[in-house]
Amino acid sequence: METYASNRSITMKKIISQQIAWIDGHWITNSEIKLSIIDRGVTLSDGIFETIVILKNKPQLLEEHLKRLKKNAHLIGMAAPPGKLFLEPLINKGLAKILLSNGNGVMRINWSRGDNNNRGINLSNENLKSSSHKFWFEINEYSPNFHPITTMISVHEKRNANSLLSQCKTFSYIQSIQARRESKLAGFEDALLLSTNNEMCCGTTANIIIKRKNKWLTPRIESGCLPGIMRQQGLRIGLLKEAKIEKEPEADDQWLLINSLGCQSITRVNTIHLEEYKETESLWRLLLNN
Repeated sequence: METYASNRSITMKKIISQQIAWIDGHWITNSEIKLSIIDRGVTLSDGIFETIVILKNKPQLLEEHLKRLKKNAHLIGMAAPPGKLFLEPLINKGLAKILLSNGNGVMRINWSRGDNNNRGINLSNENLKSSSHKFWFEINEYSPNFHPITTMISVHEKRNANSLLSQCKTFSYIQSIQARRESKLAGFEDALLLSTNNEMCCGTTANIIIKRKNKWLTPRIESGCLPGIMRQQGLRIGLLKEAKIEKEPEADDQWLLINSLGCQSITRVNTIHLEEYKETESLWRLLLNN
């Protein structure tokens, strides 16, 4: 019995050194998170989240992510999520409890509208109160991804250029899952999405940026692309310019997918081969640090 308890303690320490979560005042491992089966985030994907890279034990662009989380909550009629004053000390405690290789990891902040006490999709008065909402966050070991990638343009899935949801990072990723599944079945690594106005829009989990004639372009927000944090960084410092992007790459284009967790050069779009952009990590770090 003592040996079993000792072995379990060692296992738990190993798990908690690579992942940790906070919910309802408790520190646990990610797999121990328990949500109600009537939580609207579980049953209806009625929630929003932010994914934040951690480098050298420090969350990157935390303020920008929290601003977007708050803006997204407002856009879809949720109560305001916890802010920086509440979260920063909590995040620091979590980082002190977890052992990340080279201090690198990823944090996900979740904000659900809470329990659905009636069947159907209607919102009750309770669902409008912050006290009914559910908050939790997770920290995992992670290293940024800079590997080149092949893509196809999804035949079946398009982002809605007119929907408010296209501006929000919601729990619902079923469209992206289906588009990536479609690409894998066709022998590609990921999918690119057009929008309902037939403009090039984004990847399944990342924004598109294009180097064209020594200028950096990204699909305009009217395309229905998610206003990603790294995309916003590029626009803010004047490196990126919004443009209406057609689905066919132009001669000598270099296409990339970028998000908070990495930057990948696209070496193929459908049957079109593209020159690999070799400085993905340098570009990603430039946007991260400005």
